[in-house]
Amino acid sequence: MSAITGTIPQAAPTGVEPPARGRESRAAAILTLARFEARELLLQIPVLVFLALYVGYAGWRLFIGGDGMDDFPVLQDADRATQPTPMLLAVAVFICVNRAVLRSRRQSTDQHFDILPMDHWRRTVAHALSVLPLGAITALVVGFQYTWAALKPGAAGHGSPAELVVGPLMVLLAGVLGVLLARVIPVGFAAPPFVIGAFVLTTLVSAATQGKHWVSWLGPVVVEEGADPFPSELLGRPAAWHALYLTGLAVLLLCLAVLISGGRTRLVKSVAAVALAATAVGVAGQSPAEPASLIAARAKASETPQKVQTCVQHGRSTYCAFPEWADRTADWADAVDRVQSRAGGSAGGERLTVRQRIDARYGLQSDAAIPPSTTPGTVTVGTRWGGNRLPEFAVGVASVLVAGDEDAAGKMCDARVVTTMWLALSTQPDPVKSLRNVRLDDSIKGSAIALAPTEPISMSAQQTTVVRELLQKPHYSVAAKVKAHWTELTSAKTSTARVAELLGVPAGGEGTHADSGSGSCEE
Repeated sequence: MSAITGTIPQAAPTGVEPPARGRESRAAAILTLARFEARELLLQIPVLVFLALYVGYAGWRLFIGGDGMDDFPVLQDADRATQPTPMLLAVAVFICVNRAVLRSRRQSTDQHFDILPMDHWRRTVAHALSVLPLGAITALVVGFQYTWAALKPGAAGHGSPAELVVGPLMVLLAGVLGVLLARVIPVGFAAPPFVIGAFVLTTLVSAATQGKHWVSWLGPVVVEEGADPFPSELLGRPAAWHALYLTGLAVLLLCLAVLISGGRTRLVKSVAAVALAATAVGVAGQSPAEPASLIAARAKASETPQKVQTCVQHGRSTYCAFPEWADRTADWADAVDRVQSRAGGSAGGERLTVRQRIDARYGLQSDAAIPPSTTPGTVTVGTRWGGNRLPEFAVGVASVLVAGDEDAAGKMCDARVVTTMWLALSTQPDPVKSLRNVRLDDSIKGSAIALAPTEPISMSAQQTTVVRELLQKPHYSVAAKVKAHWTELTSAKTSTARVAELLGVPAGGEGTHADSGSGSCEE
């Protein structure tokens, strides 16, 4: 029959690629399919939405958002700040890659793959490679975020490349996990329940183990927030080991998916063995708790910071900082000079010691308050700067100028609060807004607590009224009266009504009745 029709007999398809094409053509076929799947993946609505949200949120944080403290970033915190946001993109990638692998099953075209020259396991590799563009986009966003922070004039500290790769690695790991799940459970609706189950399981394990170090580091992201920024040598985060763990795990899961798909070649088995070893080494490296040397170094920096700090002189005062913050002392000096220029008596020429202090003894997740200093003329400054930290630091400086030391300032329960708050906040660009920002209830009426670097200051309703009235007046008209009556204004025996009279504003009430209320001080 073939002779009559002139056709040439065709060999039955075997599913095995002819040797003549060679390894290069097989690799080219995998890359071609990977490019196609990557383009399809980028067009999936969940990926598009979460990618847009991720990029948009990152841009908003850089250009619009924030509370001012991002103007003076600490780079060993800025690198960790890039890690949580890509998690939502990773979930979308996991689900969409899983659906892409199962596309042929949903469309009932699986049987046709048996007659094609590309092996099943090579298709698995192509699907895994399709995630690389999304990993690269994540890396670009992370790199831009960190570079933007590092180039700011007020940046301090040192970032870690191992911390920066966590976001991209998480996206790649999610894609590979989606491929593996499709090969193990070839059912289209398995991915969403898997995500929910993983979240519930993680929550239960964390609760059962009470957040133990080695358990928490088995997750893709360990942010550890709460405390003010630490010097980089006090972080104690096994970031490099964690990056090795995530890399090894991603490669290991890919090898498992390939093996399940039939790619039981010697190369795949060798790579799987190496990936398993890398994962195990990463887990072992990140599992040990904080060493005794780190605990001792944190205690030393917390209890005796003068032993590890550098001190410089600006004007009449001394400024001591951890080495990574040494360039910021000029900003502190500028704030101190503005406050001190409006003080009267000997306070206007007092030699202060501004010392940077932290409490690192309880780890990165602790928000322990810094105890006040009992040394006269010593002012505490933290490792954060910008935003509300500026008026809070000014309150700390003014309270020491008025009360003598931080411990005494925290116990002030009289009209000296008025002098302290005007002295601090009148130096700010928007004094009334700064009054609202430093108060715990974000108000400018009634009694409240005003924040400072150490102990807060209690303000009664009457004191609040007097301070608000003073801040609405031109500072030069008040400054002359403050200097002229400095001794009486800084006396614990002076009433709030008398302070208002001396400074020429309404008293806002009389006696203790006007000062009564939640969080207020009675005169």
